[in-house]
Amino acid sequence: MANNQPVKVGDKAPDFTLTAQNGNSVSLSDFLGKQSVVVYFYPKDDTPGCTAESCAFRDSYEVFKDIGAEVIGISGDSTDSHRQFAAKHRLPFILLSDTGNKVRQLYGVPTTLFILPGRVTYIIDKEGIVRNIFDSMLDFKAHVQEALKTLKVA
Repeated sequence: MANNQPVKVGDKAPDFTLTAQNGNSVSLSDFLGKQSVVVYFYPKDDTPGCTAESCAFRDSYEVFKDIGAEVIGISGDSTDSHRQFAAKHRLPFILLSDTGNKVRQLYGVPTTLFILPGRVTYIIDKEGIVRNIFDSMLDFKAHVQEALKTLKVA
């Protein structure tokens, strides 16, 4: 899949490997065949909107686990920044550091106003197929609601 083609619903999600806040490498393929994955791209750690979105995922994390899904947040922040962000807000899920925004580009996540990294959530089933894509810069909690709705139907 070319980098200039955004990922669409029904596509096989491109695999990636990035470093998590604990220093471990995490790949999308680690979860395939085992559980669904909710991958949410967000602009920046510890900003008001991103904190609201991440805390909404945190508050529903047990629901995601109960329906067999893992939540992964991705931004261009460093692993140190992710570690501090996760500790400050008690985020129980994986935060991955996409320095250089390579995975963001691989998925075709748009920018907002040509400068801000976009806020897009991908719901990926156990087979690695994208089942839903939700793109909203301002409706932070809707990312969680859309993901849960998609997973409960899937």
